[in-house]
Amino acid sequence: MIINLAVQRNTSVKKILFSFAILCAITFSAAAQKQTYLQMLANQPKWVDSVFNKLNRRERIAQMFFVRAHTNLGQKYTDSVGQVIKREQLGGVIFFQGGPVRQAKATNAYQKLSHVPLIVANDGEWGLGMRLDSTISFPYQMTLGAIQNKDLIYKMGQEVAKDFKRMGMQMNLAPDADINNNPKNPVINYRSFGENKYNVTNKTGAYMKGMQDAGLLTTLKHFPGHGDTDVDSHYDLPQLTFGATRLDTLEMYPFKELIKQGASGVMIAHMNIPSLDTTKNLPSTLSKPIVTGILKQKLGFKGLIISDAMDMKGVVKYYKNGEADLRGIIAGNDIIELSENSDRAIKLVRRAVRQGRIDIKTIDESVRKILTAKYWAGLSKHDTVDTKGLIAGVNRTASNALVQELANASVTLLKGKENIKNMVPIRRTAIISIGVPTVTKFQKEVSKGFYNSVYYVLDKDASATQISNIAREIGAFDQVIVGIHDARSRPANNIPLNAGVKNFIKELSTKNAVFALFANPYNLAGLPGLEKSKGLIVAYQKEDYMQISAAAVINNRLVPTGKLPVSILPNYKYGDGL
Repeated sequence: MIINLAVQRNTSVKKILFSFAILCAITFSAAAQKQTYLQMLANQPKWVDSVFNKLNRRERIAQMFFVRAHTNLGQKYTDSVGQVIKREQLGGVIFFQGGPVRQAKATNAYQKLSHVPLIVANDGEWGLGMRLDSTISFPYQMTLGAIQNKDLIYKMGQEVAKDFKRMGMQMNLAPDADINNNPKNPVINYRSFGENKYNVTNKTGAYMKGMQDAGLLTTLKHFPGHGDTDVDSHYDLPQLTFGATRLDTLEMYPFKELIKQGASGVMIAHMNIPSLDTTKNLPSTLSKPIVTGILKQKLGFKGLIISDAMDMKGVVKYYKNGEADLRGIIAGNDIIELSENSDRAIKLVRRAVRQGRIDIKTIDESVRKILTAKYWAGLSKHDTVDTKGLIAGVNRTASNALVQELANASVTLLKGKENIKNMVPIRRTAIISIGVPTVTKFQKEVSKGFYNSVYYVLDKDASATQISNIAREIGAFDQVIVGIHDARSRPANNIPLNAGVKNFIKELSTKNAVFALFANPYNLAGLPGLEKSKGLIVAYQKEDYMQISAAAVINNRLVPTGKLPVSILPNYKYGDGL
């Protein structure tokens, strides 16, 4: 009897294991069979035909226009966007600043007003936190460019996609694939993974794949490459004077490689590029030789082509009153982002079709691409964003843990490996934060490893008296640890420290001091003397998670593995890092 029971139990276990194996195989097969957006484009679902055939010519053109939305400008503004969507039946909406619950409510309202589901997009290069309060910001791409393990960046892409989908969004206007080979670039800079085309391609690809594998439409930008400009296209039209060969082998390299890897979307930059199109003052967004000739025909890109914002001065300076929108469609863009007046633009496009300036077949092709994107992203099934638990839903423990993991992997040690290793926890230690008005997270974290320490704070505009007082007091200390902080909202160049503070940093560099820079690495060029210091850590940003990582290095609890993603001449070059 005992033997029979044992046999029965064994048989039951085998059945359970077999059933589990079958279930796993089915799950794996379903995941494996999930089509990419580009694969679906080649074999468009019946839903696309059914929707497309119900649209008249005006409605088809309207699908190519995406309107701007904010939820931090009051209900009247939010409602006005809804009126545009209801009246014009546009293809999508792009949210900017606001809050998650407000945006979710607006999204639900806008979708109810639209006969064809809207693509809801956001410009979230470092996640929802780029635009929305009460959400997570991942590190900037310049910081991520220092990381040597691209799997972490793939994970970040997956987490960002989860956030977007929880918010009812289907498209991220990211990642930035520009190679920032101009340290003075005012518009890309820290938004780029760096200056090396291979590093930029690998990191951009990891981020892109993470998002796409998790079901999010992505947008590589800004084709054919905005990294070597010294003009911000939000305010004027930059000009690239490089030859076609350089552009093909450098600026376009990441785009070419990532198109091969299945990029779902590409955004076109507003730049005048005479070597690719000789038309005077013509932005690349409006250039048929660039958009259609190079991107679509030469590079064979089949996915969505999206214009950069059409309300930027770089495009409307020379092409006013809707002409920019019209020319953008003639050039080959599928989606016109943020037209100054979409109703006017749609009328201009309809007239151009009648006049033979645009082939309706070209518009129909773009509309089918947009509808296929909607189907791929799940918009064929009506759904609403659940506002219950939304804040918690986009502030997951796993995401916060990954942010710290990314910070730990990015922090870069340029000097002083042995000096840091040999610092003595019990010796008198001055811990100084420069550029901020109050004690920092960095100081509090470092002091956990140095038991006999004192805090000093020196603001960016400190007076000569304040500086001399600290200089005098720290003379009695055995060890000095200094954090240099850029307190601005974005880590730009030209860190705002007055001449006296900069001179104090230079003097400290000649003493037994270890430094951590919480700022854009390009600022090293404006802080002479740090190259002679006893220790130098680059932590890229002001955020607490970077301060925690830098402190862990100084406390010998973290082995730094980051490498500089850019060169800061004459003292530091790409790839430096101990």
